[in-house]
Amino acid sequence: MAFLSFEPYLPFSEVRLNMRRAPRNLKIACNHGGLTHYGGVYFFHEFTRVLQLRDFLARHLRYPRRNQRYSLSQMTLALLYPILLGLGRIETSSFLRANGTFQYLTGLPDDPDPQTLRRFLSGAPEDFRHQLHRVNDQLQQRFIHWLDHRSRLILDLDSTVVTVFGHQEQAEVGYNPRYRGKRSYNPLLCLEANSSLLWDTELRPGNAGTWEGSVELLASGLGTLPGDVRELRVRADAGFGYDPVLQMLEARPAQYAVVARMTTGLKRKLGGLRYQRCNRLWEIAELELQPHGWSQARRFIVARRRLERSEPEPTLFNLGSYLYRAWITNLTLTPEGVWHFYDGRAGMEPRIYELRENFALRKIPTGDFAANALYLEVIRLAHNLVTTFQRTCLPPEWQDLTLGTLRYRLFWLPGELTRPQNRPTLRLADSPVLRTWTEKILSRVHQLQPLEA
Repeated sequence: MAFLSFEPYLPFSEVRLNMRRAPRNLKIACNHGGLTHYGGVYFFHEFTRVLQLRDFLARHLRYPRRNQRYSLSQMTLALLYPILLGLGRIETSSFLRANGTFQYLTGLPDDPDPQTLRRFLSGAPEDFRHQLHRVNDQLQQRFIHWLDHRSRLILDLDSTVVTVFGHQEQAEVGYNPRYRGKRSYNPLLCLEANSSLLWDTELRPGNAGTWEGSVELLASGLGTLPGDVRELRVRADAGFGYDPVLQMLEARPAQYAVVARMTTGLKRKLGGLRYQRCNRLWEIAELELQPHGWSQARRFIVARRRLERSEPEPTLFNLGSYLYRAWITNLTLTPEGVWHFYDGRAGMEPRIYELRENFALRKIPTGDFAANALYLEVIRLAHNLVTTFQRTCLPPEWQDLTLGTLRYRLFWLPGELTRPQNRPTLRLADSPVLRTWTEKILSRVHQLQPLEA
């Protein structure tokens, strides 16, 4: 026989005492002009104000326009702030036009509407993108030595796939592991490993060849290195593993470790090498090889491990019962040292993910290829400014946060703008921790020097 159990009965009056009272007769009035979702963005604005970034942009960006309601520096910042705040596409930046407190905090009293921003990108001449590219180069040459003077740089080079879903110019079907058969762009990226600065970028069509644009990107990146850098190291994938790129690196001179393509000549050599045990799984060897068409022989490092029968389809090159990895290098390290140095390039993957997801790299703004290439330079500017702001002004435990986390911690702090005794005051949450952060951040910001100083 089944028995039913019941909770002890509580009188209705006792239940009411145990419940928190909800508000009754609550009125809603949409008439407060001093509230904002983005109170914490003031700290970033103060960073740019101390640097005199707007004046710096105004001095270096110029081209004649009929409609001069918005300056070029204002248009550039109006494109930058939606990226920082996670608004994604340009259309959603219209939300900022109704946020008077945000406009006051950032010094953008009249934020352009999305259509104006899109026309600005599409109507800008090619030379304007080159101007913004030079601005980014000048900024990173200043930022690279802030905090610590760096005598050695490590450049990591890679490409990524940006799938498009509209009708964008030069978006073509190419290698796209996630959305096979979809049209895409295939931008090249160059990052400095120690500072996390986005050193250079190049937008390419989705069907670009593996090597297309590699020499140009590398030449541009090498041309903007500070003159006092004594040592340069480069890590790159197989898209940079061909003779013109290697010659350019050797002429610099730079030390490099680049993934080797498994050419027919290299495959013939794999079985006859003398491998030494490197760890429990891998064996390693080295050789000198001059592939067909190369100007000289170079050092190759080859690692292999036995292929297990239960393994899924391998992503590495396999020959017989072994999987292989290979690198071209002029480093004087041991074969194991070259391998471990190159594996440090894995730190580039989360940074590419950060660019794609948090810096709007996947949000293609227009159907015009040149306009989208210009927007990529805006993304580069946003990335380097946020990275430098983190490294110079934020607490040590915040310096490796992603932009998404930084938004939750800082940029999205709700605030209220008041004017007691006619003095503008930004009111944030009543928190001792937040009060301490505010004092430390602003103290570090005000120790910086203007860009032209």
